[in-house]
Amino acid sequence: MKLDPIILSLLDTDLYKFNMNQVIFHKHTDLNGEYYFKCRNEGVRFTPEMLAEINEQIDRLCSLRFTKDELNYLRTIRFLKNDYIEFLRLWHPIRDYVTTGLSEDGELSVVVRGPLFSAMQFEIYLLEIINETYFRMSFDYEELRASAKEHLDRKIAKFRDGTYTFRFAEFGCRRRLSREWEDVVVHRLTTETDCCVGTSNVYLAKKYDLTPIGTYAHEFVQMYQGIDSIPLAYTNHYAMQDWYDEFKGDNGTALTDTVTTDLFLLDFDRSMVNNYTGVRHDSGDPYEWGEKMIAHYQKYGVDPRTKQLLFSDSLDFDRAQHLYDYFKDRTKVSFGIGTFCSNDTCEEALNIVIKLQYVNGRPVAKLSDAQGKEMCRDEEYLKYLRNSVAFRINRQKELQ
Repeated sequence: MKLDPIILSLLDTDLYKFNMNQVIFHKHTDLNGEYYFKCRNEGVRFTPEMLAEINEQIDRLCSLRFTKDELNYLRTIRFLKNDYIEFLRLWHPIRDYVTTGLSEDGELSVVVRGPLFSAMQFEIYLLEIINETYFRMSFDYEELRASAKEHLDRKIAKFRDGTYTFRFAEFGCRRRLSREWEDVVVHRLTTETDCCVGTSNVYLAKKYDLTPIGTYAHEFVQMYQGIDSIPLAYTNHYAMQDWYDEFKGDNGTALTDTVTTDLFLLDFDRSMVNNYTGVRHDSGDPYEWGEKMIAHYQKYGVDPRTKQLLFSDSLDFDRAQHLYDYFKDRTKVSFGIGTFCSNDTCEEALNIVIKLQYVNGRPVAKLSDAQGKEMCRDEEYLKYLRNSVAFRINRQKELQ
């Protein structure tokens, strides 16, 4: 079974890839990275035919270039700078950076190695390719699409009848059922409801004249763990400083849980509270996290109603509505909803990731606020990182 090309444009990725890449282009071109694929579902098996299709799709991806029209669109995004966009005129995905394989029991391996500014761009494209290949070659696609349409119809009806009243952005690139279905979802949610404020998918934002949405991901903070001169427990501090220096307070939603939110709050001081428009939740209890963030703003005399809490951790629409009802009178509340928008079918969605694991040969890791979301290939390093974080947090408590 041969599939049509899955990636048709290099804009078919999340906005935050361009944001992070611009900072790397301006400040950290000396970094090299290694990314590794993982499927968190139990019992998922890939076949040799799937691997062959995935490799062919990667070959097609690496033949693409940004068009003049696409580059001109990127120039309309106010915080992307012209020198970086001129760099993208020259850049393209390099096939030699990606290796794939398949174990005897059907476990897929994908590794990306190369200069960080180039290696990091593969993540979303590869996840889109892997996910669509798996679902088209494992199931009856038309049955999946019919069930997805039925579920989408119900969601839209609940926005129209007032069951759902929150506003959100579509964050569904990486685990979408297909390119074609994400297109349908974004178009319908933004034309048939008043509650979808945009999409992380830059290609669809361009196509439908929507707001492209996103700031940075865990990998941005992780990469500072690979810089020798930066103490591990201060990586959030340096990441946020570089981000502010690059964007001057624009594009300012901080991700809190890369090395735990408790550590993040030590660096989220008065200046950072004022410099950033809000914060994003991606692991742990969202209610506990929200209360913690509101208290932190109040500690610095900032009205939480002037700041945004963005929730993005494995959300469905019912969970989002409950969170909205709980926090709406105390702060600005927003949501990024991914898989439940773009791959809600009669079959279980894949929980697949491609995570940064080494920078300049040194292991890096995300700790998060919840067990099960960690991913590190070096257990000794992971223990050392945990101890470094705990030492700084405990020392700060002793000084209070």
